[in-house]
Amino acid sequence: MNKLLKWILLAVLFGLLILVRLFESQLFYDPLLLFFKQDYLYGKVPDVEAGKLMLHTAFRYLINTLISLAILYVAFRDNDVVKFSVMLYALAFVILLPWMTWLVVNASPESNYNVLFYVRRFLIQPIFVLLLLPAFYYHRLNTNS
Repeated sequence: MNKLLKWILLAVLFGLLILVRLFESQLFYDPLLLFFKQDYLYGKVPDVEAGKLMLHTAFRYLINTLISLAILYVAFRDNDVVKFSVMLYALAFVILLPWMTWLVVNASPESNYNVLFYVRRFLIQPIFVLLLLPAFYYHRLNTNS
């Protein structure tokens, strides 16, 4: 794959991640979006349909994961990178989604909403790709030298 095509594909894939973010309120059920945009430390978590919220969060995580894996594949053209990333994404999902569910169900004004904020953030934002890209690049530089 020539460099121009690679950069175009990466730009398109990052553009897809941006589109998911731009249209999040239209695509996904998430009453916590508005809650965390306000002064959430002193408010009460809005009533949510926990099952629907978890389903939409899982769907968003899946979309972001597939796009992120495509970015990693295009960037490195290495199946081992993708396999490792799949395992990392799956492990994160298995840990974070039940944790978020517990935090949403047991949220109260006395609880620390920051934990819910950050656990949710890892599920709905493509943070892992931003960590994995430089990590794999650094690894590649060290193994080639």
